Amino acid sequence: MARNNNKSQDELVFVALGGLGEIGMNVYLYGYGPPNNRQWLMVDLGITFPGPHEPGVDVVLPDLRYIAAEKGSLAGIVITHAHEDHIGALTELWKELEAPVYATPFTMGMLKAKLSEYGRGVKPILNEVPLGGRFNAGPFDIEMITMTHSIPETSGLAIRTPAGLVFHTSDWKIDPEPVLGEPMDQAKLEALGKEGVDTLICDSTNVLRGGISPSETAVANSLTQIIKKAKKRVAVTTFASNVGRVLAVARATHEAGRHLVVAGRALHRVIEVGIDTGYLPKNFKYLGQEEFSYLERSEIVVMLTGSQGEPRAALSRAADGDHSDIKFSKGDLIIYSSRNIPGNEKAIGRVQNALARMGCEILTDSEALVHVTGHPRQDELRQLYKWLQPNSLIPMHGEDRHLRAHTKFASENGIENVVLPEDGAIVRIAPGPPKIIDDAPVGRRYRDGRLILPNADGPVRERRKLAVVGIAAVSMAVSRRGELLADIELVLDGVPTRTRDGDHMRDVVLDAVEGTIESIPPGRRKNPDLLRDAIRRSVRAAINEQWGKKPIVKVFLHVVE
Repeated sequence: MARNNNKSQDELVFVALGGLGEIGMNVYLYGYGPPNNRQWLMVDLGITFPGPHEPGVDVVLPDLRYIAAEKGSLAGIVITHAHEDHIGALTELWKELEAPVYATPFTMGMLKAKLSEYGRGVKPILNEVPLGGRFNAGPFDIEMITMTHSIPETSGLAIRTPAGLVFHTSDWKIDPEPVLGEPMDQAKLEALGKEGVDTLICDSTNVLRGGISPSETAVANSLTQIIKKAKKRVAVTTFASNVGRVLAVARATHEAGRHLVVAGRALHRVIEVGIDTGYLPKNFKYLGQEEFSYLERSEIVVMLTGSQGEPRAALSRAADGDHSDIKFSKGDLIIYSSRNIPGNEKAIGRVQNALARMGCEILTDSEALVHVTGHPRQDELRQLYKWLQPNSLIPMHGEDRHLRAHTKFASENGIENVVLPEDGAIVRIAPGPPKIIDDAPVGRRYRDGRLILPNADGPVRERRKLAVVGIAAVSMAVSRRGELLADIELVLDGVPTRTRDGDHMRDVVLDAVEGTIESIPPGRRKNPDLLRDAIRRSVRAAINEQWGKKPIVKVFLHVVE
């Protein structure tokens, strides 16, 4: 589609509220119209996993205040596929937006299953779109283009406006032999190239790797051979949403003459949706985890959740000896049919070490073909460029190193205009070459138990500090004149018990408290706020002098009449 050459104020812009410079939390906005009156389209609304600097957090969610303030102008939310980093925040955050949601049948099935389990009464406006379907949302003409990835019905989006045509790839790879679903729709991609793609917004996750990605069918064949040769129990952990991998493991189990056992709520959910949408056969057979103990070791293949070391997932609980039904023994084979998501390495290593101590054999993708990426390597990127022939490119979905490498790679492969934005950068796509023109507020929020907290809220920040410096709590009763009436109560958690010279840290703190009280003139001790603050500062300084770290200090001052 040709660019709009009239002199109106209408322009097409792109802004990411998540997904640039990070793996996960994909939230992208396209805006069309004059700067003060744009209509918006949201693509995906995902989560990411907390890092070590976010202790106690269950899930990280995007900050939507920029678009929530203009939710009346949000024409729709299009979900490209059912991975959690693209769909996971809808249950918590849809009420902030109240826009219609568009998705293909399998993705819609996964969303409905998630809403029924975790939705807490949220009832989004849901619109199911057929594979390859085309529909309008406000000024946006959206066509779903079938791509191949590690989950069925991943769709790239051809987004047409009077200002130009954008192709948003979503996650993708070129897989001519997917285990489930159709291959990538090459004919439509080539047709888009002839129509004229103004800007390509493209997955960058695997840009650092040359060549092409192996097919899911190759992994399925490899898993079959590995399971056939195994002597004892076999356990396979993978991303629960990878229905093709679930089917591959089930087929391999059957060929090896074993029984498939499934453990983990997320796996049961995806199997149900896979059967309902026709990606798994109606007679798909498997046993529940309660059947595990009744089978001989050589008869079992068990699929479990927990490939990322999630502490309450089935594999983690089994590794800790905490699972009610799943138990492993020396010689059992544990196959990690997955990749490590950046940030999860320590959690995964902890589980693998626990399994190794049991005497289990652990097989990962560094030792055998048990997993393949769902993202494009360099030769696949070149092929997509050839089909689409875009005028411009914006890299997305990747850490900073991936985005920067993709910028360089695209330029070296003939794409003239490449822009490298960060989350929050507003990029004008048309008219004219892409250019960063403004910025939007972005951030992170936390699902912490049953609550959603802003990034700057105290609990997570305090936990982060507690993890490093501990806490000193001082409780004391004083008269209205500031006289100490009873022994000082002291709790030190996460603080060393002794100094470098071997003295008790409690004595150091008690001396600091008593010395502070004595140093304050009697007339000023009557001010409880002054007394409390002086004790807090003196305790913190005394511990810092001995330890070299400043703990969190809480002073509970009880004034007795």
